[in-house]
Amino acid sequence: MNLQAVFAQSDLVGKAVAVLLLLMSIASWVVILWKAWMLRRAGGDVVRGVAAFWQAPSLSEAAARVGGLDRGGLVLPLIQATQAPAGGTLASAGDRAQQLTRVLRDALHAVMGRLTFGQVLLATIGSTAPFVGLLGTVWGIYHALTGIAGTNQISIDKVAGPVGEALIMTAAGLAVAIPAVLAYNWFGRVIGRIEAELEGFARDLRELLANH
Repeated sequence: MNLQAVFAQSDLVGKAVAVLLLLMSIASWVVILWKAWMLRRAGGDVVRGVAAFWQAPSLSEAAARVGGLDRGGLVLPLIQATQAPAGGTLASAGDRAQQLTRVLRDALHAVMGRLTFGQVLLATIGSTAPFVGLLGTVWGIYHALTGIAGTNQISIDKVAGPVGEALIMTAAGLAVAIPAVLAYNWFGRVIGRIEAELEGFARDLRELLANH
């Protein structure tokens, strides 16, 4: 029993389910590999970028140093957001602390949007792939039993083969879902650590510049 045999014996609905599972698997693994590479690089860049910032003698020098280390653009946007807004606008209204709170919050949201990109896809695949596989199994069993009934020669041997092959679709759905769920949870913990580092840096940056 294998997926190729199930695919060959399936009708249009069964083939559509198999193709959908294949596409979901490809999409999830592309996201998993890309995010694993991106987050591994981002974690080190944030730590080095924050350290380089505090070791710089001035804000302009700090931005230049961080720019050379921040390959993912996670720390530098926070620094760039602290530039004074143009006068005569609502963005310049209020005291400096209020302005910094607003711009740093917006910059942090934008950075986190890049870090969490792909998480929704992994969560969706992890939660729906088992049901897609179950749908393929149910439809495959129905299709197999209908075909057997038409032969008027029903026996346990004739039922076990097609039903067993149809059950492979459930296993295929789980095989697609499990890596997506594991990756989603792991990436969530890594993103949480990076987010805590960035939030701490944004808070310290606000306190530093609010008094200048």
